[in-house]
Amino acid sequence: MRREIDRAEMEAAVGRELGVSPWFVMDQARIDAFADVTEDHQFIHVDPLRAAKTDFGGTVAHGMLTLSMMSGMAYGALPVVAGTKASINYGFDSVRFIAPVHSGKRIRGRFTLAEARRRGRGDLMTRFAATVEIEGAARPALKADWLVLYQF
Repeated sequence: MRREIDRAEMEAAVGRELGVSPWFVMDQARIDAFADVTEDHQFIHVDPLRAAKTDFGGTVAHGMLTLSMMSGMAYGALPVVAGTKASINYGFDSVRFIAPVHSGKRIRGRFTLAEARRRGRGDLMTRFAATVEIEGAARPALKADWLVLYQF
């Protein structure tokens, strides 16, 4: 069960890391499924033999797949804010793809609350400094400023 905090606790948490997700395996089956859904069958993602001849040395996950995994990561890492009707992905102020995620590697998300401000009818607009780490790698897969709107 996910931990629960109230709105005041969330607002007071600015500057703190609020959670780290479990690890997710970025295996070839996941990469291939994403390629099928998005119609992005570039060989560096789906052809292990051709990709092995590139600087990547094998297939790598789509950057957009890695980014989209943040929703599931956040679900496993961030607390539920009590009294919310919904939490809405509001977009990104920035996203930077830093290192490729090779097929078979594990990734996880790390979320620090960078900003929380009340808005409109009392909703809470938040900005998370999010990092997707690659197990055993010196550099992360990506860094993003992610906006999430908590509706009350």
